Amino acid sequence: MSTDVPVAVQPVPRGGLGRMVGRRVVDWLPALVVFVGLVALWQGLIVWLHVQQFLLPKPTSIATTFWTDKSELWHAGWYTFQEALGGFALGSGFAILVALVLARWRPLATALLPYAVAANAIPIIAFAPITNQWFGGGLTKSSKIAIAAVLCFFPVLVNTLRGLTSVRPQDLELMRSYAAGNVEIFRRVRIPTALPFIFAGLKVATVLAMIGAVVGEYFGGALNAIGVLILSRSRVFQFNEAWAGVLVVCLFGLALYIAVALIERLALRWVPSTSE
Repeated sequence: MSTDVPVAVQPVPRGGLGRMVGRRVVDWLPALVVFVGLVALWQGLIVWLHVQQFLLPKPTSIATTFWTDKSELWHAGWYTFQEALGGFALGSGFAILVALVLARWRPLATALLPYAVAANAIPIIAFAPITNQWFGGGLTKSSKIAIAAVLCFFPVLVNTLRGLTSVRPQDLELMRSYAAGNVEIFRRVRIPTALPFIFAGLKVATVLAMIGAVVGEYFGGALNAIGVLILSRSRVFQFNEAWAGVLVVCLFGLALYIAVALIERLALRWVPSTSE
């Protein structure tokens, strides 16, 4: 006689992907409505108040210039994006390594963290000219990468260190009861716990990387860089082109942010806030 207990097979829900996409559209709908409203208000106020173009161009004029000069703008934006991406990878990677060391030796963290805070308090606009001289002049990418890396380092360091040290004491006691060493504790407990914190710091760093690269270009950069393009157009009162360059910077920064957010969603499916 068979003793197998029949198991009810749950039907696979249909339309799961469609419901997920629909839910995302609903989540983004308020932000889209606010964006459209702000652009309409911007356009209306300029027309109503007769604001001069050199003070603030109309969104329609910026959009027209963006489309007309899209080839030059995208090439310049891509050049600067490479600098930002290099600084993001360098600064974030080094910050995670330093956070691992400081989480392992806590007295070292207590001694060094105040200096990291003080370094982060230095305005990047004051640091950029010095960095350009350190790394071979303003025409090289390395100086902009260094500026972006400095900006990305601190938020990733702080968030990673907080995540690594936010482990529940009972989890550590359980691992030690199994005679787990420090490497195993980091690999199985501390790092998985820190992942949401790490991605929070990385998403902040995506924005700072673009800011650092563009600000560095204001103090000397290649002619085909978006920061130089914005600065040169502003000096000759071509403000439509300058604002179109600002739009390109925003789009590349948003693309980097979305890429990190997608990686976070894939890596943290076990976290309810990112898997829903």
